[in-house]
Amino acid sequence: MKRIIAIVAGGDSSEHDVSMKSAAGIYSFIDKDKYDLYIIELSKKGWNAILDNGSYCPVDKNDFSFMKNGKRIKPDFAYITIHGTPGENGFLQGYFELLDIPYSTCDVLVSALTFNKFMTNQYLKGFGVQVAESMLVHKNRGISDEDVIEKIGLPCFIKPNASGSSFGVTKVKTKEQIQPALQAAFAESDDAMIEAFMNGIELANGCYKTKNKSVVFPITEVVSKNEFFDFNAKYNGQVTEITPARISPELTNRVQQLTSAIYDILGCKGIVRVDYIITEGKKINLLEINATPGMTATSFIPQQARAAGIDMKDIMTDIIENHFI
Repeated sequence: MKRIIAIVAGGDSSEHDVSMKSAAGIYSFIDKDKYDLYIIELSKKGWNAILDNGSYCPVDKNDFSFMKNGKRIKPDFAYITIHGTPGENGFLQGYFELLDIPYSTCDVLVSALTFNKFMTNQYLKGFGVQVAESMLVHKNRGISDEDVIEKIGLPCFIKPNASGSSFGVTKVKTKEQIQPALQAAFAESDDAMIEAFMNGIELANGCYKTKNKSVVFPITEVVSKNEFFDFNAKYNGQVTEITPARISPELTNRVQQLTSAIYDILGCKGIVRVDYIITEGKKINLLEINATPGMTATSFIPQQARAAGIDMKDIMTDIIENHFI
């Protein structure tokens, strides 16, 4: 009998539509000879399973089940691909823990930590990981232009502390841009992270581990046609993504070793992507960790899997079956 897999997507943030695209990607990757698949869309309006005919069926939140042709369907496994709340910040992980339903991502604590960019960077800094100078500002406190310039300097990045897909991110070059950038960040998150600008090569590196294997993918080099790797660069083709990255074997090895170490330090599960900036002197600086990375056919992880000669179908099976060994 096939296991029933729920691909959990949508969510309550600006990344809802991006998440639904990732769900379509994951649906295409998972082995349908082994598993019965359902995409379950979460939103503030309700939770609904999307059936084969395109119709919606409400999900019973008491046990995460739904009805199909008079039969109650209860998933055996949840593949979480929500970017943002409630799937990337630990909320949904806690829900599945209570229901004893295995899921694809990091656990509650690690999901909550990695969703908080500032706290993650400060935590890993204690393990010797290089990060940019940064500070955290709550929307109810604010900060003066002078304090930003004195403590971080210009140019700098102002971004939501708990968000993704570059929503609300601004590269700030002048004093006059600081307050509007903070307001854009606060529209996505209660806290804004102000981070010093680093000039260098941007890299992305995926990794996953199971009880039986450890896989660190080839590295992708990100060359944005815009000021930085913003939403249009990510989703509207205004970027060149080169896999494997045009860096030396020695630097490649260092980045991959760091990715693996960060995965273990945090106690990650499932597929994680770590983003870096390589600055002068081949200094590896952590940008952020994405615990539910994009999974469309053109996203970084599928690109890196192809470069490694690994079938995404096999990766999905690894992630799912790891919980039933």
